[in-house]
Amino acid sequence: MFYETAEDWRDCSAKRVLFFGMSGLGKTYVSNMLRDAGGWFHYSIDYRIGTRYMGEHIADNFKREAMRVPLLRDLLLSDSVYIASNITFNNLAPLSTYLGKPGNPEKGGIRFADYTRRQDQHRRAEIAALLDTPHFIARAQELYGYGNFVCDSSGSICEVVDPDDPEDEVLRCLSDHLLLVWIRGSEAHAEELIRRFRRAPKPMYYDPAFLHAKWEEYCRTNKVTEDEVDPDDFVTWTYSQALAHRAPRYAAMARNWGVAVDAEAIAKVGTPADLEALIANALEARGAPG
Repeated sequence: MFYETAEDWRDCSAKRVLFFGMSGLGKTYVSNMLRDAGGWFHYSIDYRIGTRYMGEHIADNFKREAMRVPLLRDLLLSDSVYIASNITFNNLAPLSTYLGKPGNPEKGGIRFADYTRRQDQHRRAEIAALLDTPHFIARAQELYGYGNFVCDSSGSICEVVDPDDPEDEVLRCLSDHLLLVWIRGSEAHAEELIRRFRRAPKPMYYDPAFLHAKWEEYCRTNKVTEDEVDPDDFVTWTYSQALAHRAPRYAAMARNWGVAVDAEAIAKVGTPADLEALIANALEARGAPG
């Protein structure tokens, strides 16, 4: 790990952390808090994915839809209008919209083959964005003078790494440059995340083996063909399955590559000093015997 002990963490004048865990448990909240307090550079993996690596895919998808409208088609072909994604750290809707949901096209679904193709694009983009982290650490220091650095990772980070492989390229790269911190939720958090998701289902990225298994299971259990699948129902059901799928992967990442803090504790963090104390405690707990 980048910091082996609480003393290493406390004594370091340039603190570097990466938060991981399910979306909705506080990664972006605490990252925004650090940035707004001053002295911290905030690197968002999802933002990097949606701009550097998938921005063209997202914009082309918008243009494809616009080309179906005669007025917009003429304006696009004459370069009279410009269509682009307005993705931000706090609004990742363009990326989610592009990933889409598989199923009945009359309910907003796309073909499963197109869905898996976009999933693969996201996988490659996420790995690339994670491996860009050292570049942004150096950029933050050299260009802006920031020694403190926080990486706000995607909830799907556990889907693109092997936490039990000591030679995993992504985790090795990250652990050589920052402290990996899992924001660990409880069963109550999981229930609340599922309730939120039911209210507003959104596209997600999943490990290919998991996704294909769940697609086949859903179609078989509900006795539906691809064009009969309700897109919102499928992604909601898959999300609830994914919570159990991801939990042990997050736990292995924390066990082998970093530390864990509880989501309840993160919610109480109001200042950088609060966070520094919380992480110091986590490092002490990791190093304690037994």
